Amino acid sequence: MPIYTKTGDTGMTSLFGGKRVLKCEELVDVYGSIDEVNSWLGLILCDVKEDHLKKLFLEIQSDLFIIGGYLAGGSIELSGLSTRVTQMEVEIDAMEKGLPKLNNFILPGGTVAGSRLHIIRSITRRVERQVVKLATQATQAGPATQQIQNKDMKIIIKYLNRLSDLFFVLARYINNQAHVGEIVWSSALRQKK
Repeated sequence: MPIYTKTGDTGMTSLFGGKRVLKCEELVDVYGSIDEVNSWLGLILCDVKEDHLKKLFLEIQSDLFIIGGYLAGGSIELSGLSTRVTQMEVEIDAMEKGLPKLNNFILPGGTVAGSRLHIIRSITRRVERQVVKLATQATQAGPATQQIQNKDMKIIIKYLNRLSDLFFVLARYINNQAHVGEIVWSSALRQKK
């Protein structure tokens, strides 16, 4: 079967169930952004040395497909996301134990791997904002959509929030492991005119 179907040549795409929508609709934009996070995670996996983190990242990539499929109208169970949130919290707590206490904002950067994690963190935050907006619009749309929002959108939002936390701490962890110090942001760093 060829990769091209030609069904999207007019700027439309299909959701689960066959409904056709414009590719520029917010819903499509949201799961496109989730795909962007997933792709960056694939790149970051190239740098990960620890087997348990490789396994966790592969599981997160699968979760992102599940979330994207759910948002595209798939009849998909999201209950496993709560377990993953707990798993991410355990990882965050374990990594933070070996990191210097953070009392200030830090500038994104450090090692190449650390910088990539800061990029994926910021993209994940954007996706979280998009999902919050989508959930708000769904609540205003009517009772049928509210039921979905109340049960499922909240866990998706929580998941994305924790995922961005994980990427932030992991960037710090990787930079620390490489003995690359963090640059603390200060208003004194700004150039005076």
